[in-house]
Amino acid sequence: MLAALGGCPKATVPTPAAAVPGPVTALPAANPELAAFFEEAFDERLAGDPVLRTYLGIGDDHGAWGDLSDAGRAARVARAEAQLATLRARFDPTALSPADALSFRLFEADVAHRQVEGRWPLHDYPVNQMRGEHTWFASLLMGVQPLRTAADIDDWLARLRGIPEQLAVLRTRLEAREAAGVMPPAFAFPPAIAAGRNLITGAPFDGEGTSPLLATFTEKVATIEGIDEATREARAADVAGVLADEVGPAYEQLLAFLEDQAARATDDDGAWKLPDGDRYYTDMLAMHTSTDRTPEQVHALGLAETERIHGEMRAIQAQLGVQGTLSDFFAHVQAHPDLTLPDSAEGREAYLALARDHLAGIDARLDEVIATRPQAALEVRAVEPWREAASGKAFYQRGTVDGSRPGVFYANLSDMSQVPTYQLQALVYHEGVLGHHLQLSIAQELRDIPTFRRHMRVTAWSEGWGLYSEWLPHEMGLYTDPYSDFGRLAMELWRAGRLVVDTGIHHQKWTRDEAIDWLVANTPNSRSDAVKSVERYIIWPGQATAYKVGMLELQRMRAEAEAELGDAFDLAGFHEVVLRNGPLPLDVLDEQVQAWIEAERAEAR
Repeated sequence: MLAALGGCPKATVPTPAAAVPGPVTALPAANPELAAFFEEAFDERLAGDPVLRTYLGIGDDHGAWGDLSDAGRAARVARAEAQLATLRARFDPTALSPADALSFRLFEADVAHRQVEGRWPLHDYPVNQMRGEHTWFASLLMGVQPLRTAADIDDWLARLRGIPEQLAVLRTRLEAREAAGVMPPAFAFPPAIAAGRNLITGAPFDGEGTSPLLATFTEKVATIEGIDEATREARAADVAGVLADEVGPAYEQLLAFLEDQAARATDDDGAWKLPDGDRYYTDMLAMHTSTDRTPEQVHALGLAETERIHGEMRAIQAQLGVQGTLSDFFAHVQAHPDLTLPDSAEGREAYLALARDHLAGIDARLDEVIATRPQAALEVRAVEPWREAASGKAFYQRGTVDGSRPGVFYANLSDMSQVPTYQLQALVYHEGVLGHHLQLSIAQELRDIPTFRRHMRVTAWSEGWGLYSEWLPHEMGLYTDPYSDFGRLAMELWRAGRLVVDTGIHHQKWTRDEAIDWLVANTPNSRSDAVKSVERYIIWPGQATAYKVGMLELQRMRAEAEAELGDAFDLAGFHEVVLRNGPLPLDVLDEQVQAWIEAERAEAR
């Protein structure tokens, strides 16, 4: 999800400079012609994707949206396939250095990922309860779009004026999907419609406060130096006029269409309901886990991991002296008055402060397990009120390549009873440090690999590391409170449960209620958590399985390295292999680990 910056509590957590001064480095390229090809291919991609340029903080032209239609997406896949054909025609991978051969292979893998998505052009839900594109347009303007200079104002306004056209494109895409038999389940519509309605509530639409877009613009423009007050007021009036005359009516038309669609939506939930849904789900499972595990294997793995984690939870229950069954212990934790903060402004600020404390604690121990630190800063913020209902419990938004926008750990504090403090420590490690902030910032700061590799999407690598980053501090002794250690297990159990319910919903045809009931019965999380999560898995098939599969694969690779190297095993060195080459599919990462083991063994002789 994109993030808005305006009007939310925040604090910067400084990230120390890299352990080795200068940019993070990886294996160097040996073939300049190949290196030039990769950069030209990425530049071509950027030229056709102005929104990606904004995300990455590249260039100073941020006024266009680009072609966001289904035809535009198909054209981007076709361009990637043409680039791959050129790569294969010009270069022989067997004649390349190991580093260059790896980049060749990863370019193939990146294109293959795009081809999988291109194979199912209508099998997604562009508007849903948590990742709706209708709110994404606004979120980009509020949270990602630069607004630091007078020149930025023109780009901001140009994108604002472009929203009505993009909403019309979005409607065309929704109509095409419905005609093909693809429409979100009924539960997805009310929150999606409400999130859109929130954007056109307040001035200049009505007298109830100020709309999020206008408030964000006004707040940011007030910080731009060299602009007098009269100019600021004039530009704010321009924004208000565009909102009232163009953007508001366009949203009204789309929301009316969504309400009409909602009346036709059904309660069928799984991917099985879609055209050729079984094959689609198998493709999504393979893409997100980067393995060839079948739905049956993933389901069985989830059940086995659930049972194992239950056993570790019972040990903590005994340590705390809580009597009864594991379900009784779950109820004890849920009712514990000291494990939630007040549902007040003070409670929310205390939660954010505690998150910063946990980040400071892991930072002080980081050199024990990590050889390379990123230079990017990290901020801790609460999710803005306008989109709380459509956001998950927490998430990370990476910063820009040039550091002008920091990485952000977002916590959804709409209901403090749903964010117990016993889970916060693991959550911070996952989204911040050691997890996504460290991992993705290192990837962006790499300089000796092709640019495309710094920004690849490999769900099992990113989310597997995130979950591994919850577990590693347990080995380091950082979970000193038994309840926090239980929280770590609860978070891991949640990811094990995802293997069960995701395959249950999309392969075994479980209903939404059956999936919710399974999570409530087998985890300590609330029914509200279970409802939100199951609804997420329904609209995003396969993605949630990547966390546990990726973590288990990382643990397996590490265990093999420890067994092979014995006393020569270096934990920080293993983590360098995982992180220093950017995102890697699990099979490719496994090969890199095996090569590292051989090199370490040879050096130890």
